[in-house]
Amino acid sequence: MFQLVVGVGNPGPDYAQTRHNIAWMILDTLPALSSSPWKSKFKGLYAEGSYKGHKFYAIKPQTYMNLSGESVQPMAAFFKIEASKILVIHDEVDIPFGQVHFKMGGGLAGHNGLKSIAACLGTDQFARMRVGVGRPVHGSVANWVLSPFGKDEMIQMPTLLEKLHDPMLTAMVEGLNKVGIYNKKNLLA
Repeated sequence: MFQLVVGVGNPGPDYAQTRHNIAWMILDTLPALSSSPWKSKFKGLYAEGSYKGHKFYAIKPQTYMNLSGESVQPMAAFFKIEASKILVIHDEVDIPFGQVHFKMGGGLAGHNGLKSIAACLGTDQFARMRVGVGRPVHGSVANWVLSPFGKDEMIQMPTLLEKLHDPMLTAMVEGLNKVGIYNKKNLLA
């Protein structure tokens, strides 16, 4: 179904464990990508994966979040991948930590990484895997997503990442209609 999975985030050790980089954490721990080295091209790091005989590409743009489209568009063009065959994984402040929601196209909810991808592709008709990072009780959303996960969240992170792999891979192979059961369900319950 999907030929390209995009994990948006920010490069560098200062951002490695931040909420904005949850997508990279998912891709970095995905067994379907473990046998392929990450290569530097398209202003990003990309790898080839395979799951149940379905081959796909993954990319982690190295442009910083707000310019993600500058990495995604050239890769999609090079491999002739239509926007409708792209799944973008991103952090979502309107979903609680431990939950995920899939959708095709639609609003960009103020997410600058999604805005950049839509602008560079010329469409917002790509799939999204929205991974909940929760909303701050106090302070700015920008500071929240650029801050590290809390101590309790980091304890739960290995379990959460593992539980996010199945819905992501199911979406890649079978499409979004097969992952509705995961939408807004607490994966840590």
